[in-house]
Amino acid sequence: MATTFWQETKDTAPDSFWSSGHSPTLIAAFLYFDLAFMVWVLLGPLAPDIAATLGLTPAQKGLMVAVPTLAGAVLRVVNGLLVDRIGPKRSGAISQIIVIVGLAIAWAMGVTSFAGTLALGVILGFAGASFAIALPLASRWYPPEHQGKAMGLAGMGNSGTVLAALFAPVLAKLFGWNAVLGLACIPLTLVFFVYMAMAKDAPDAPAPKRLMEYLMPLREADAWWLMGFYAVTFGGFVGLAASLPIYFTDRFGLSTIHAGYATAACVFAGSLVRPMGGALADRVGGVKALTVVFLAAAAALAGVASADTMEVALALFVAAMLALGVGNGAVFQLVPQRFAAEIGVMTGLVGMAGGVGGFTLASSLGIAKQWTGSFAPGFLIFATLALIAFAGLLLVKGQWRRSWGAADGVRI
Repeated sequence: MATTFWQETKDTAPDSFWSSGHSPTLIAAFLYFDLAFMVWVLLGPLAPDIAATLGLTPAQKGLMVAVPTLAGAVLRVVNGLLVDRIGPKRSGAISQIIVIVGLAIAWAMGVTSFAGTLALGVILGFAGASFAIALPLASRWYPPEHQGKAMGLAGMGNSGTVLAALFAPVLAKLFGWNAVLGLACIPLTLVFFVYMAMAKDAPDAPAPKRLMEYLMPLREADAWWLMGFYAVTFGGFVGLAASLPIYFTDRFGLSTIHAGYATAACVFAGSLVRPMGGALADRVGGVKALTVVFLAAAAALAGVASADTMEVALALFVAAMLALGVGNGAVFQLVPQRFAAEIGVMTGLVGMAGGVGGFTLASSLGIAKQWTGSFAPGFLIFATLALIAFAGLLLVKGQWRRSWGAADGVRI
């Protein structure tokens, strides 16, 4: 039987995380993911200014910030296919070029209508689809016992949403929100060159399959469960990251800059703990970690629905983001244990579900605000989804531990 690359590495190198893979590729994957996520949620921090300029309704604002998440969800499947056929490095290069060129055109021509914001949102979806590239790019270099940490560190690129929340409102105030689109091309271009220099495809990539074979995991119930769990954890994270600037300006009258600071604090919490979530899942098992995650997220989001002060709302959002960040890492500790041979396409499918979850939260908040005058129903809907995910986890955890978890000898 052929020995895989990671088995050879494990046999000849010290038993440690950093010696078991390829650090330059892990760093490149993180940087690519970080800047891609920065621009993926760029419309969120800019939304109050864009809405004021274009005269958008609450529902239109919600849809504007939700479209990039939906586009990213669909394109993650496409990128998952590309990763398995042409490799993650080349797939990432193509995606980065599309985003840079698209932003440059939007900046040069200007975005002057609601339809224009939606078109831009589709382009930004290519940045959100980086998830299906960066994670397999990094994880294919690492053995199963380090998958949670590798995917957690690469996935910590979620912190790019912090950069958008911190700097986009300030730059918009100085130069105008349309100029921010052009300014974003500068760091994106720099990271593109770093990525091309440092990233390297793992030598034991699975052989390309026929097109229909990429969707074979969907015949397995486990794939749908993992997709559903990630729709809640990542969907909640990215949905809040895109929507909080609107929430803080509309609900508490904050300026766009102060709303950006508040959003950055929440997003930073969720981004910081993602690799910790992966490491925790490696230690105690992804199922046990998710059990706590879903209950904590549901409680925090339900609390936000009735929060009357900025301080209480901010504390609850931080708590929700901490839980969701741990959940993001925990889900992707489980995915490669169950679907190691299909990690590229499963990353795309699970990532797609996360984007759909983000679209659901962001759009439901906008619709709730327009129909009821309050964001509360949107938060309650997502809190209910977290409880449904918790119930689903209780249904499958016994079977998972008896079957593929026990067979692989890895904590789930």
